[in-house]
Amino acid sequence: MKSNLLLRALEPEDIDLLYRYENDRDIWLVSGTTAPYSRYVLKKYIENSFADIYETRQLRLIIEKLGEAIGSVDIFDFDAHNSHAGVGVIIFDSSERGKGYAKEAIGLLINYCFKTLSLNQIYCNITTDNHASFALFQSLGFREIGVRKEWMRIDDKYIDVAFLQLLKTDIILK
Repeated sequence: MKSNLLLRALEPEDIDLLYRYENDRDIWLVSGTTAPYSRYVLKKYIENSFADIYETRQLRLIIEKLGEAIGSVDIFDFDAHNSHAGVGVIIFDSSERGKGYAKEAIGLLINYCFKTLSLNQIYCNITTDNHASFALFQSLGFREIGVRKEWMRIDDKYIDVAFLQLLKTDIILK
């Protein structure tokens, strides 16, 4: 099946998009953000996004549908020596969620991680109350391997975070 999506590098024109969603407090929980980003910082981030993943240990790609940016995928904690990395996805507009775009984008990212970067495994961290993300990653073959109890604080409440993992040997690459 032909993909409807494209994963592409960050462009200078993405600054308004990044500014809007990096400063959206509703997303901070899943992104680990605790303070707003300035346009200046985001401009510098985009300017330096050309750097090699082996140097920066992270990579952000924009999810594009028919020429329109609808989200992003991230590779973080990239460890070339141990051949693993963390992955994440966000679809910016809530009206675009639930349409299969995140699943398709993570599918593309899985192939990139295992084929191009030759990783042995990828993982993600999901709060145990985020049922949609949990179902998404499980549908792609990720398996829960543990739960970190009271790992994240939201206001005065601590919540558990599940650790999910996908081994290269668990899937057939396309």
